Amino acid sequence: MRLALGIEYDGTDFHGWQKLADCASVQAEVESALGFVANETVAVQCAGRTDAGVHARCQVVHFDTEAQRPMRGWMLGANARLPDAICVRWAVEVADDFHARYAARARRYRYRILNRTIRPALLHRYVAWERAPLDADAMHRAAQALLGEHDFSAFRAAQCQATHAQRDMQQIDVRRDDEEIIIDVRANAFLHHMVRNIVGSLVAIGRGEQPEAWMGELLHGRDRTVAGATAPPQALCFLGPLYPAEWGLPAEATL
Repeated sequence: MRLALGIEYDGTDFHGWQKLADCASVQAEVESALGFVANETVAVQCAGRTDAGVHARCQVVHFDTEAQRPMRGWMLGANARLPDAICVRWAVEVADDFHARYAARARRYRYRILNRTIRPALLHRYVAWERAPLDADAMHRAAQALLGEHDFSAFRAAQCQATHAQRDMQQIDVRRDDEEIIIDVRANAFLHHMVRNIVGSLVAIGRGEQPEAWMGELLHGRDRTVAGATAPPQALCFLGPLYPAEWGLPAEATL
């Protein structure tokens, strides 16, 4: 039997999603909790790995098991074993050929910037801080140059292990909500640090340090060394992947 789960987590105290030998990871906690419920070793595959400090609203994973439990039992049993920073939001049985990573047609991220003169206290684990006034409208206009299928080498981390940098940017929006600048991004897939590197360049435009046309120049130049700095991780949240309706997943994970 193959199951798919929707998982929410605060990534502050973890060294990312991926299981590591000597560091706390979300994957290790999830596999341990599910293994206890199943009474067998469980290995999960995720829709997209997140870096240290990055959060997720609806990470999707799948795993195979011989254990027979009601869906509510998988959720409640796992949540009873998981730390407070991680929870299973839903569980559904899926077809044997469903794959959390390869079946996804889109992935969505949100980046939040607190834009005021005083640093955050209550939100310091979930936002970046920029004291200089940012022009959200200019950032939004500049970001539209990234739409479509392109080589995103200019926004790719040096340690990225992807075989190529071609990605399809389906949507990117920048808006102001009171003191926050919110950047929503959707693509078929992302490169390592791609969203944070895009944000770093957009902030330079929002400050007025670079013209709006700079984003298009960076994209076509494909040179990471001349783009903006990598934005901090804590402000990034993986909103989740999207799948064709045929897989029968909850609405928040369905196209």
